[in-house]
Amino acid sequence: MELLLKKMITRKPLAYLSGILMLAVVLYSCASNQAAPPPPPPPQLPVMAITSAPATTYLEFPASLEGKVNVDVRPQVSGYLEKIFVDEGAYVKAGQPLFKINPQVYAEQLNSANSNVLAAEANMDKAQVEMDRLAPLVANNVVSDVQLKTAKANYEAAKAAVAQAKAAVGSARINVGYTLVNAPVSGYIGRIPYKIGALVGNNDEQPLTVLSDVREMYAYFSMSEADFIAFKNNFAGKTIEEKLKQAPPVELILADNTSFAEKGKIETIEGQFNKTTGAISFRATFPNAGGILRTGNTGKVRLTQQLTDAITIPQEATFEIQDKVFVYTVADSNKVASKPITIAGKTANLYFVSDGLKAGEKIVLSGTGSLKDGAVITPQPVSADSVLKSKPL
Repeated sequence: MELLLKKMITRKPLAYLSGILMLAVVLYSCASNQAAPPPPPPPQLPVMAITSAPATTYLEFPASLEGKVNVDVRPQVSGYLEKIFVDEGAYVKAGQPLFKINPQVYAEQLNSANSNVLAAEANMDKAQVEMDRLAPLVANNVVSDVQLKTAKANYEAAKAAVAQAKAAVGSARINVGYTLVNAPVSGYIGRIPYKIGALVGNNDEQPLTVLSDVREMYAYFSMSEADFIAFKNNFAGKTIEEKLKQAPPVELILADNTSFAEKGKIETIEGQFNKTTGAISFRATFPNAGGILRTGNTGKVRLTQQLTDAITIPQEATFEIQDKVFVYTVADSNKVASKPITIAGKTANLYFVSDGLKAGEKIVLSGTGSLKDGAVITPQPVSADSVLKSKPL
């Protein structure tokens, strides 16, 4: 090769160009004579044959929790806050004192009203005396009966004034009572935004506090139209009320993914779908004797489903594209093809498939991230029983 290069350099330019072309041909021939590397063998991937069997699955819906009773505690009269008898978060019973508003103004109003009653009763007595004085005089034709009629009218007016004064006493006494704010229901005290000395009134934007009765909790959640139709079809009955009676108890999954100890019951369904969200609201009730749950908690309501002929696959055998779930099926030629499936329910590890797969089909269990449609694999058969036993419901 070196001798050939030296000869080309010593020749004329045209000959030099020809030599370069000859060298390129020689190098290409050498490269083409080298053996091409063999293709990599098909990947060995676990493959499971699909089976069907009865199963229990569940659906979960985000929920917000509220106490059965949530009461804004507001003052009925205005005044300076004199005492606060409870602290935030305390449990109180119905009728227990919570706040005291300075009663001095209203006590004086009550005293004034009582004085007005005494004055009105005195006027009534005076009218009574005048009427009694004129009665025999009219009977003896000494004075005109017009005077007696006038006296009777004055007496009735004085009597009405007494009743009005007594009503004012009652109103003033009620206002004095309103200066002591009692708990309307039993429950837990919420935040208290006002401090002693603050001026409060019934027109304030903020209440004195919020009192929550949390012995029973309401869990509000929503279903899409499709889920609602499926829910109705699962239970016997002609009306929604009859179907709700057949619905099994529901679970509450808390924010830390633990299950609340008490089971709940779906009690009501809203009368119409929300036009904006396309969902309808449900309300489930959970007993909460220990007060563990509070208003404002969030969680998920879990509804169980009984499937008579379920196709169950591991979640790790699936992948998602644009909110659709797929699996790779394996044909007799060991070629794989992606296939969309419909999920009817799930557990922590498994999917229950309602459409897209049939018993007897084979799917790739893992390693799907590197596969493409038409790829050839070397199947490593795995029994469905061993897979499902390793991933309990």
